[in-house]
Amino acid sequence: MALTFVLIIAIPLLLTVLSFMAIRTVIGDSDDPIWSLQNYSVQDITMKADDIYNDLLRQKYKDSARLEDEAYLQEMSDIVPNKAVFLLGRKGNEIFFKGTDEVSDTLIAELPPYGRAADQALTGIWLNEEEVYIQQLDFYFQDGAEGSIFVIAKGSGVISRRLMIDMLMAIIVILVLTSVGLTAWINRGVYEPVQRLSEAMTAIRNGDYNYILDIDEEGEIGDLFRNYEDMRLRLKESAEEKVDQEARSRELISNISHDLKTPITSIKGYVEGIMDGVADTPEKMDRYIHTIYNKTVDMDRLINELTVYSKAANDRIPYKFLRINVSDYFGDCKEEVGLDLEARGIDFRYASFVPEDTMIIADPEQMKKVINNIIGNSVKYMDKPRGVIEMRLLDEVDSVRVEIEDNGKGIAQENLEKIFDRFYRTDAARNSNTGGSGIGLSIVKKIIEDHGGMIWATAREGEGTCMHFVLRKYVEL
Repeated sequence: MALTFVLIIAIPLLLTVLSFMAIRTVIGDSDDPIWSLQNYSVQDITMKADDIYNDLLRQKYKDSARLEDEAYLQEMSDIVPNKAVFLLGRKGNEIFFKGTDEVSDTLIAELPPYGRAADQALTGIWLNEEEVYIQQLDFYFQDGAEGSIFVIAKGSGVISRRLMIDMLMAIIVILVLTSVGLTAWINRGVYEPVQRLSEAMTAIRNGDYNYILDIDEEGEIGDLFRNYEDMRLRLKESAEEKVDQEARSRELISNISHDLKTPITSIKGYVEGIMDGVADTPEKMDRYIHTIYNKTVDMDRLINELTVYSKAANDRIPYKFLRINVSDYFGDCKEEVGLDLEARGIDFRYASFVPEDTMIIADPEQMKKVINNIIGNSVKYMDKPRGVIEMRLLDEVDSVRVEIEDNGKGIAQENLEKIFDRFYRTDAARNSNTGGSGIGLSIVKKIIEDHGGMIWATAREGEGTCMHFVLRKYVEL
């Protein structure tokens, strides 16, 4: 904007100066009086008029006949450029010589009569708002007629009227050309880009996020275009994410509905069996009740998982961060997890390679959800007769890496990066044993990242999966 302001002012001024310089160059090389330019002040002009008058006066006493010579008078009139000083010759009541064509009848009418120049004083009169100085030299013609030579000096207007008009026209042309040029420049540099931006914003308003603006523009317009492009990409990404989120949410509802419907159907069947007296022995009654209990536990797990997902999606997971001793905390997890896995017939192995005084800042309850979810997935997808799950704690200078590895069916490499996405399930064919909502690992990732850590997975299809997550050590300041 500052550059535009400077150009709007500077260009006309520069062109005007160049025009005056060009005119001055023409003037300097021209003898045409209408193009001549005086550099004389009023005092200089009157002094020139005095010099001319004195020359004429000397000529009167030397050879008065020359005062009748129009060529001589014209020579004297041309001494001062631009006719700032010129001569008029009068014989009787008639003007016989004009030093310039720009002599008005008014000026002639104001000329003093013969005999009024006894003191040769410079007489000043006003004609058309311009002060004119007149000196009168009286003499007699050779034929005895009375005559007068008038030396007329202009008190103002050192520049000819023609020159003033030409300069004025030059300024007008400069202003017109400058206005046209600046208007075209502003139209191309401002109006057209703004129009394109308006069309782009209209497209955005109508939900079209594919309207791309050329960002090769420079300056403020270029910055504006780049900001628009950043906004468009963000809006497009947000819109695509929203569509994907809605699709995944519908899938979640479908999955949850399916997973809830299965245990509800089972519970309903077993309850009807009890009501109809099918469970007619204590052993059968106990088996029915135990099955109903297990199904309600599955339902409760699904509902809790959905609740946690809702909190994670809205960044509302409740954390209570504490300073935790790594060896003690994961040692307790080993005891708790080991007993459960032993009951399932899975061999659990634990190894710690970190110093016993290593501390981290973590939420014990949320970290337990991480471990239970990872191990729960290992159990869920275990396909070996003798299942093995290993937990290892590794020291990495300023952090602790936890590895949980199993010998299950593994994950295909093309699916490995997707397992932490919300609603993603490697088991496309759902069943009541391995089916899940597909949000467990996304919650795990959220919890680990909220702890300032990171999580990833490595796997070999048919051989097993290893989950890695890193937590920063607590350092006493």
